[in-house]
Amino acid sequence: MQILISDTTPASVRLIARITHQCEALAGLDAALSEGAAAARFGGRVGQVFEGFTVDNGALRRIALAGAGERTATDRMLNLEKAGAALTAKYLVSGETEMVLDLAAAGLTAPDAAAVLLGLRLRGWRHDAYRTKLAADKKPSLATVHVVGAPAGTAEAWAREAALAAGVEFTRKLVTEPANLLYPATFVAACEEAFAGTGAELTVLGEAEMTALGMGALLGVGQGSERESKLLAIRWNGGEAGDKPTVFIGKGVTFDTGGISLKPGPGMEDMKWDMGGAGAVAGAMLALATRKAKANIIGVVGLVENMPDGKAQRPGDVVTTMSGQTVEVLNTDAEGRLVLCDVIHWVQEQYDPARMVDLATLTGAMIISLGHEYGGMFANDDTLAAQLDAAGKATGDKLWRMPLGSAYDKLIDSPIADIKNIGPREAGSITAAQFLQRFVKNGTPWAHLDIAGMVWSNKPGHSWDKGATGYGVRLLDRFARDVLER
Repeated sequence: MQILISDTTPASVRLIARITHQCEALAGLDAALSEGAAAARFGGRVGQVFEGFTVDNGALRRIALAGAGERTATDRMLNLEKAGAALTAKYLVSGETEMVLDLAAAGLTAPDAAAVLLGLRLRGWRHDAYRTKLAADKKPSLATVHVVGAPAGTAEAWAREAALAAGVEFTRKLVTEPANLLYPATFVAACEEAFAGTGAELTVLGEAEMTALGMGALLGVGQGSERESKLLAIRWNGGEAGDKPTVFIGKGVTFDTGGISLKPGPGMEDMKWDMGGAGAVAGAMLALATRKAKANIIGVVGLVENMPDGKAQRPGDVVTTMSGQTVEVLNTDAEGRLVLCDVIHWVQEQYDPARMVDLATLTGAMIISLGHEYGGMFANDDTLAAQLDAAGKATGDKLWRMPLGSAYDKLIDSPIADIKNIGPREAGSITAAQFLQRFVKNGTPWAHLDIAGMVWSNKPGHSWDKGATGYGVRLLDRFARDVLER
């Protein structure tokens, strides 16, 4: 969707939309529209939309009002996003090709206006590449939004948010692609194309390089697949020379059958999005590089496919990780932690990071705990946890902190190796986090975000349709803005 900030309203556009706050909803409307909105009980509540018609200089105009809630609400920026998204949801397939968004009477600042536009654009993302028989009235028609009456500074504020939107859209595309088309090598290729010209530096390791490094845990997960496993690092040096980088780490299991510990057939198709953590890291890095973030940040993703081939890892196998620690693999479907442990160790050896944040669709137990409302957060550092929590609240990518502790850690001691890759049935998300923590060295601030319930949605949300949400991109971008770029 193209968003143009204009000085005048194009005469040819018949759909005009306005943003209005609660208690101000009917101010400034002509009598017919005001009475119609009142009759429809439109009061400017968040996401509420009213549509009416009026004649303007002999031309019929379609007028839409979108509610943004109370002007003084603490979550006002998110409410403004929802107002913009509500307009897209209503008019994306309406047959209208253009819309004028008139902000003159809304009383918005430039960041406010950019928030409206962010919601409007994000809600319009769809992936129809493989739908060859889509009915005409189901195809997106709204292609251009002309923004008039925008406050001073909106163009600059929107340029920053547009970079963020591009990152979210990139993540959604990666997560949505089927596993026969998106696998480790094509994930890397997609990133190489997306980051061309941004100034980011990409490093790719194949199986030969990872074997030489001793990444037995990561390689063990992918050894049953015909697709070669990869490690991808995306480096953005936008901060002061010599400043230690912050590293974002993503689990990239491009398809997860469970391996020999095979998952049940129903619902297995969803496992194409088991690379949602890697997708979020790639999208966040694209946003940061595009907007030239003033910080040193590296995104690293471990990319594998977990398949039940005759060469596949077996339950009971023992693997040696890059750190030298040995792992008894009791369940090959607890594979994400095996990928991440080698990546976490490599990151510390390679970059000596100031802090690390990993994102992973790691455990079904997290969905049992938190549903689809929050990602689970585990952290060894209270300051880092508070910073991530604040970023989540500001963006709507919400987090809920979960515990770590020695009592949980004992549950993953193995009788024949240093660690086993699963604990008992209870506290499954916590023991997975305890596993990862054993690979964090020297007190490096670290947070693990288990986002299993957040990367895919079976119902529309405030800025996404059914499907890939892009969760995590905005969280990491806001964390960078508030903490790393200050």
